[in-house]
Amino acid sequence: MKQSTAKKILFANVPADGHFNPLTGIAVFLKDLGYDVRWYTSAKYAGKVKKLGLQYYPYKVALEVDTDNLSELFPDREKISSKIGKLNYDVQEFFLKRGPEYYTDILGIYREFPFDLMISDVMFTGNAFVKNLMNIPVMAIGIMPLAEGSVDLPPAGLGMHPSKSFFGRRKQAALRWLTDHVLFAKSIKVMYALLDKYGIRHGKENFFDMLYRQTDLVLQSGSPSFEYERSDISDNVRFIGPLLPYQQPAGRDTWMDHRVHHYDRVILVTQGTVETDVNKLLVPTLEAYKDSNTLVVVTTGGGGTAKLREAYPQANIIIEDFIPFNDIMPYVDVYITNGGYGGVLLGIENQLPFVVAGVHEGKNEICARIGYFRLGIDLRTETPKPSQIKGAVEKVLADGSYRKNVQQLSREFNTYKPLQLAAGYVQELLLSNPQPRFIHPEAIVY
Repeated sequence: MKQSTAKKILFANVPADGHFNPLTGIAVFLKDLGYDVRWYTSAKYAGKVKKLGLQYYPYKVALEVDTDNLSELFPDREKISSKIGKLNYDVQEFFLKRGPEYYTDILGIYREFPFDLMISDVMFTGNAFVKNLMNIPVMAIGIMPLAEGSVDLPPAGLGMHPSKSFFGRRKQAALRWLTDHVLFAKSIKVMYALLDKYGIRHGKENFFDMLYRQTDLVLQSGSPSFEYERSDISDNVRFIGPLLPYQQPAGRDTWMDHRVHHYDRVILVTQGTVETDVNKLLVPTLEAYKDSNTLVVVTTGGGGTAKLREAYPQANIIIEDFIPFNDIMPYVDVYITNGGYGGVLLGIENQLPFVVAGVHEGKNEICARIGYFRLGIDLRTETPKPSQIKGAVEKVLADGSYRKNVQQLSREFNTYKPLQLAAGYVQELLLSNPQPRFIHPEAIVY
């Protein structure tokens, strides 16, 4: 049903595929309902936004920084040897310092497009500025496992399983204190200074907690059974089921290779589009199963495909830049991945047990949940050996409980209608926020 009036919605995202893609389905759905939907993002996504039929607003003040050019723009980053030091640097340069720049751009957009609501990924640090200084409601999309802190959990980012024992809970509390007051103290100090400069109130929370508390609603992709139990989840968090990228209407040619019918077992392996080192996960899997009676289907994301095909010409190996997962997953028996959240959710929907090997970019938290809920085996490394991969695959295939657990979670996923739920929450926010806008007179930063 079309909306009687064209309420205006601005989308925005951190310039990374995992932050952009999950929002595309909601954007198109709202546009089709009659909302005036436009998108502010990096030039990297300009073509994709236009392909969705939406107007695109470019970065003007905001720095065009993404995972591909981070080291080029910030050469000092490579001089940092410690993992914690580099994480602090990335939080500051990739996320925190971009917030005021995003905000300045959005102020300019507002003069042309006085939007009623902003929808962004939860890591978009312009959210706090729009919500507090423009008095415009902000809806954030949880494109990763819940990262806000809890008295029941270890701190986010460590990839640890929660403990309910007395000593385990004491250890978790100590780690939360250490993370906030020592390991990430530099980033938190920068965050407080930025918020204070603009008069944005905060409760001395850490970076992740700020992301959740400085929004009106957080729509969490996934479902409660794929999240650790916590007694203090924020009131503004809503689970809406798996949010997957927009799919073009039926009519396209589907991918098919006759070999999927000729092997008793099919393995799908990918390490997403960000990780370009094929030696981390693709090569060990190929080494484990080359010249075997198992079909191995590899998607490279466009990096190193020709060289891999030359190195692995075996009949039981298929190597492609990209295969629509909806085309291949119905034939797959085990899904091997470094833990990209969107791919994991799609694997659960297709009832596939996992072997996962990812640590960086928050993938350790996704992989940890797969291990904790026994949806598969978490190898807890980014560089598994062929023997580790083969051993984990054989164990997952031999133990039917992994597939049974995934099937149960898949059924829970199917009880949600993510796009319809999101549209309902959009209407709820618009109806409950009729207040006039206010633009902070000292907001523009040049």
